[in-house]
Amino acid sequence: MLETMGKAARAASYQLSVLTTEQKNQVLLTIASMLEHESSAILAANGEDVARARENGMGEALLDRLTLTSERLKGIADDVRQVCHLKDPVGQLIDGGLLDSGLRIERRRVPLGVIGVIYEARPNVTVDVASLCLKTGNAVILRGGKETFRTNAMTVKVIQKALAAHDIPEAAIQAIENPDRQLVSEMLKMDRYIDMLIPRGGAGLHKLCREQSTIPVITGGIGVCHLYVDETMETDAALEIIVNAKKQRPSACNSLETLLIHQDIVTEFLPRFCQRMAAEQITLHADENILPEIRKFQPDVQRVRAAEYDDEWLSLDLNVKQVSSLDQAVSHIREHGTQHSDGILSRSLKNANQFVNKVDSSAVYVNASTRFTDGGQFGLGAEVAVSTQKLHARGPMGLEALTTYKWVAWGEDTLRK
Repeated sequence: MLETMGKAARAASYQLSVLTTEQKNQVLLTIASMLEHESSAILAANGEDVARARENGMGEALLDRLTLTSERLKGIADDVRQVCHLKDPVGQLIDGGLLDSGLRIERRRVPLGVIGVIYEARPNVTVDVASLCLKTGNAVILRGGKETFRTNAMTVKVIQKALAAHDIPEAAIQAIENPDRQLVSEMLKMDRYIDMLIPRGGAGLHKLCREQSTIPVITGGIGVCHLYVDETMETDAALEIIVNAKKQRPSACNSLETLLIHQDIVTEFLPRFCQRMAAEQITLHADENILPEIRKFQPDVQRVRAAEYDDEWLSLDLNVKQVSSLDQAVSHIREHGTQHSDGILSRSLKNANQFVNKVDSSAVYVNASTRFTDGGQFGLGAEVAVSTQKLHARGPMGLEALTTYKWVAWGEDTLRK
């Protein structure tokens, strides 16, 4: 089955690679319209997935990721339309010039070819990835988790209807509908057909892909995100940013997981901080240095366990740690962070610059919520993933991250001497 899908995807990628920007945009607009027109079927399939996941004991954070609503589906369709307005990188001249040999040489952006994406309970990923791959002339093979296979299957059927309406092979966007986990292992060996693999899921999935894949892998999406409140930051402004970073959508990978507080402001900061966290129903997990102080205001606060610094809560839980300096905050982030999204809340330009220079994350914030690490928020349109590695893409992966380049050399019957 996968061999057939791979061959079809490769063949489709050749046709996609020569589509004009206008042709690709017309297909995207049709996809957006059909997603809305077929919303009842998609939501019905999603309802079955959600019901089955709830029966199987899925946690609330993952259920939130899995659930589609009419509003969310409309937002997904609007994201597809937004991709139409983004500049098409395919064919872009990166650089070049005339060589002494007489060759005129240039580097030109081209599609990668076929992208493979493995993901879990995130049905929006199906459309995000499909739209970005289509815009960049790439075919894609999608393998969603067993929790979402009904939603994904229905969504891809709708997308394939849109492709067929424009005489584009349906194999340009394919989904592996069989939830058998063995197919993931087989997919990791499809280097003959797949040019780049993107796993979007937990640490276990990333480890599996790094160890077993014969295809180049882009990993990311695991976000143990931090904010450091230094001694110059006023409490009220800090609280608004902290609440947004933690609560705006706690199940997202860019939500706040650990708050680091400078020891010099603990006495002033904690009363209003604890009051606000209680009001927002955020459960605190405190380190031993700050635990006695927090218990004055929240007697039921829990002691943070060492392992909790290294994992995503993806819920209304927040680690709180007292630090003595900016360097200690940076040290903690280096040890426990995932190079996703980390920030400083400070009124000191010196402190902010030091933090930015020392923290090696894909997105570093100064006086802003970590929730902005997102392709749409960064002006990239829908994202295919958030890469936390350094090659070949980093941070939210938009259109350019789905391209490579080729060298084109123009001669006039030019011979090498």
